[in-house]
Amino acid sequence: MTTDARRCYHVDFCPTMLHPRCWGAWITIAALSILAFIPLRVRHYVAICMVPLFRPILKKPVRIATANLKACYPDMPQKERDGLINELCYTFLMVGMGMGTLAVRSQAYLQDKIRIAGMEHVRAAQEQGKPVVFLVPHMFGIEYAGVGLSMAGLPMLGMVKHHRNPVFNWLSCRQRARFGGKLFHRNAGLPAVIRELKQGYSFFYLPDQDHGADKSEFAPFFATQKATLPVISRVAHCAEAVVLPLTVGLEGGHIQVSIDAPLALERVDKPTEARILNEQMERLINRHRGQYMWFLKVLKTRPDGEARLY
Repeated sequence: MTTDARRCYHVDFCPTMLHPRCWGAWITIAALSILAFIPLRVRHYVAICMVPLFRPILKKPVRIATANLKACYPDMPQKERDGLINELCYTFLMVGMGMGTLAVRSQAYLQDKIRIAGMEHVRAAQEQGKPVVFLVPHMFGIEYAGVGLSMAGLPMLGMVKHHRNPVFNWLSCRQRARFGGKLFHRNAGLPAVIRELKQGYSFFYLPDQDHGADKSEFAPFFATQKATLPVISRVAHCAEAVVLPLTVGLEGGHIQVSIDAPLALERVDKPTEARILNEQMERLINRHRGQYMWFLKVLKTRPDGEARLY
């Protein structure tokens, strides 16, 4: 495994991964590999049946999602909010049962299941010799979007967080780089991203992450305020990249990836950029509102004088 954050993150298989303490991970991987070949229709009904049993187990995530939804949609009736949380649990289960799909199913199968709309915007950027920075919310199906773009011939750059379990860490990196692309550890920072963008790689930027008040700007986000890090314009400028909004959702028996027209972020100040990013997040999230990761503490940082949500 590489340790220098400036270099590509690579994990090799080693014999210690066969130690008995790793057998639980291998059993989990075997189960996920089997589930990958179970028809989606079957997994769909299993997930529906499991939601009432599974939701009570997710007490903390449900509490966070409830706080987020109350802040963002204060007028939403409780019945609608409960239905949305049930949809979140369902999506979580569906994506969880399908985690092995990207690792073991064939490229032909994945190309049939992952459908991409808006590739003309990517092709236009490529014709101009420009890399792409995709503006993406934390959707449950985001890994499918990265794989779909890689299979479509777009070199992708991924940022990973080291997994404490060596087997899961090895498999995760292997899966994400299966169809090409490079991986870097999150500690590599923006300089590594910009360097690779200049080499023609493209990148997912998720502006809904909470980086704290010191680094962020507060801007409207649905019915509340959210601390947003306004750096995508600087990254795009330094790498001469095009910024394309992207969202992904489970629709029936396939994954739908939607890419929108380029954003104009040149010569905007930080407060304006934060406002534009949050507006884009609202628009993209609302396409698949029940598949957004409302379980995350996206509103952890609050304006001065405002009570904590979690």
